[in-house]
Amino acid sequence: MAEELFFHVDLDAFFAAVEVLDNPSLRGKPLIIGHEGPRSVVSTCSYEARKFGVHSAMPMTVAMKLCPQAVVIHGRMKRYSEKSKEVMAIIKDIAPSFIQASIDEAYLDMSGTERLYSSPKQAALLLKDRVRNESGLTISVGVGSSRFIAKLASDYRKPDGLTIVPPGMECRFVDAVGLRKLWGIGKVTYDRLVRYNIRTVSEMRDLSEERLQELFGLKGGSYLYKVARGIDPGIYSSDSKSHSISSERTFYPDLISQDAIDAVLMELSQEVSFRSLDEHFVGRTVGIKIRYGDFTTINVQTTPQEGIYNSEDIFIMARKLFLSKYKGGGVRLIGVGLYQMYEGDEIEQGELFNEVSQKKRQLERTIMSMNKKGARITKASSLIDIRKQ
Repeated sequence: MAEELFFHVDLDAFFAAVEVLDNPSLRGKPLIIGHEGPRSVVSTCSYEARKFGVHSAMPMTVAMKLCPQAVVIHGRMKRYSEKSKEVMAIIKDIAPSFIQASIDEAYLDMSGTERLYSSPKQAALLLKDRVRNESGLTISVGVGSSRFIAKLASDYRKPDGLTIVPPGMECRFVDAVGLRKLWGIGKVTYDRLVRYNIRTVSEMRDLSEERLQELFGLKGGSYLYKVARGIDPGIYSSDSKSHSISSERTFYPDLISQDAIDAVLMELSQEVSFRSLDEHFVGRTVGIKIRYGDFTTINVQTTPQEGIYNSEDIFIMARKLFLSKYKGGGVRLIGVGLYQMYEGDEIEQGELFNEVSQKKRQLERTIMSMNKKGARITKASSLIDIRKQ
């Protein structure tokens, strides 16, 4: 039986990279994607800005103090969706099976591809070259025996990196990654580990699963036990009962600010909305995922009587779902998805009413079309007063 083989592909500083691609004069400058204002947060930023300590979900006021010379650009989700689709088409041409986890990352199941490619390295280099030559963007690729190891590996040598973890080397690799950078271990968990005199992955591996569960709870302890051994904890599942479009973000440190959470929900809502328009699918159900610092994960969905027309509809429902389930404290991961999808461009329920929402949907479709022709238009999500939702 062939060994399992997975790639994780991550577009490097994706939103900022697209802006540089469209405007080469920005190359080498610290870029921040987001909106200026007292309640705004950083959507993402270039590597040049990251050198100053700027990171996603940071309040814009803090980011500008750290890097006052930064160039702030309003995000263009339609344009990013277009470039993402280009890259995913290349991935589809190379990988027998893949899952698009978000607008800028995908998990590729490359098991059994030995006859297609001489080696995992040759397949990964081919993928990197094609993405660079055909889209103008760079990707980092991680290769491993599970999605978890591949995910860690893609982040190991960013940007434009390639890291291959051979079977049997998983423990050695997670030791090299280190406890602070181990995926899923945020600042709160790390600080607790240090309080228990656990400062390395190997020291955490010395503890039994039962002991870790005593310290971090059943789910948290089981998670730490597995990742310390390079075992996939099952964070990402490929199971899907129907076609869906979803995206999620993981945060280090955990998110606490409601403004930052709202900004992320809006960004994710726009992303899945624009992808659904681009792929000509309509969703009947909106769902969110919340993961806390103790690894507790909540999934909740809602299916409205009215149609889901645009990103604002998705955001309003996602935010209500979040507030209904949020128990306070830091949030490690947020996801937004559209489910129970059907192919087409028209809303099933709403042809005879909700004219305003249909106009907003048409506006998003128009923006997407104009951006494909070279325009630089973004929908001003900041105009939505989230405090009234």
